[in-house]
Amino acid sequence: MLAKKKNLRSLSSQQIVEFFESIDQPAFRAHQVDQWLWQKQAKTFNEMTNLPLSVRESLDENFVINELTIAEEQVSDDGTVKCAIRLHDGMVVEAVLIPVKDRMTACISSQVGCSLNCAFCATGRLKRMRNLEPDEIFDQVVAIKDMAKKHFNKPLSNIVYMGMGEPLLNYKNVLTSIYRITHDIGLGMAAKRITVSTAGIDKMIQRLADDEVRFRLALSLHAANDKKRSEIMPINDQNSLDSLAKSLEQFYLKTKNRITFEYIIFKDFNDSISDAQELVNFCKRVPGRVNIIEYNPIDDGKFEQADPDKVDAFARHLERNGVTVNIRRSRGKDIDAACGQLANKNEAAIA
Repeated sequence: MLAKKKNLRSLSSQQIVEFFESIDQPAFRAHQVDQWLWQKQAKTFNEMTNLPLSVRESLDENFVINELTIAEEQVSDDGTVKCAIRLHDGMVVEAVLIPVKDRMTACISSQVGCSLNCAFCATGRLKRMRNLEPDEIFDQVVAIKDMAKKHFNKPLSNIVYMGMGEPLLNYKNVLTSIYRITHDIGLGMAAKRITVSTAGIDKMIQRLADDEVRFRLALSLHAANDKKRSEIMPINDQNSLDSLAKSLEQFYLKTKNRITFEYIIFKDFNDSISDAQELVNFCKRVPGRVNIIEYNPIDDGKFEQADPDKVDAFARHLERNGVTVNIRRSRGKDIDAACGQLANKNEAAIA
């Protein structure tokens, strides 16, 4: 039985060096291959024209370059583009291009499905199938970058890890993907234009602090007292607000990057002035800013959008108490591309 070929992009640069040494080729071949894989996004070994034919044949005998394909593309009335992306094994994730006046943002997934079961999130209804590999995350960015060029003739400016899955439960692969995205032999994007969003895993936030990462961090907060937060986010049972605040304090101390607190506001649940004051108190512990996000309904009807007047009053209370706040209007709701709506609803249709 023939051995299964390895995905070449799953190897480190050093491992590729070792492969070339094993076939009596100089180490600089690894640098050439890295350029083809990550900078030029080659999908076949024949494209690697500065490698001798015998070397390309050896690569083809031992490795594959896994590809993703766009299974479906939907364009919202507001210009948002959602892509259903089929991976090499047939599984599907979703990625979104969010165009606004001064930015083109890619919202990308880090897992197939999600294990956290947040009450307000459609993705949380899916079981986690597997983590995405670094090249699969990287390729989503390339796909959305191409969408920005195709639909708007503009370059991609920002990346948010806010799609399907919990990025910090795929820690190594997410950080490797960011390394490839920011490296000169890659997409060369600035780390400060990348935001990783987490539901809140204190030990992994501490690990980000210890690694002194340069990208930005967002915490999906949604309630600033433990009882309410645990009601909608079971992960809070093991990661209390106090423990999260301590790890976020360390993150800020090590990186000097202010945290963004994402706060989906629900009618008659977390939209009162007392809720706002609890958020003020939490923000006093960790330097950051608040994004108030309007709720995007999913099928069960458990939550509703908060009244606009209450949202405005909530934001004013934060501002009066020195908290930087932005009310973020959702985009792509008509194609289920908004925050909390990614759920592969059309997977059966594109299978």
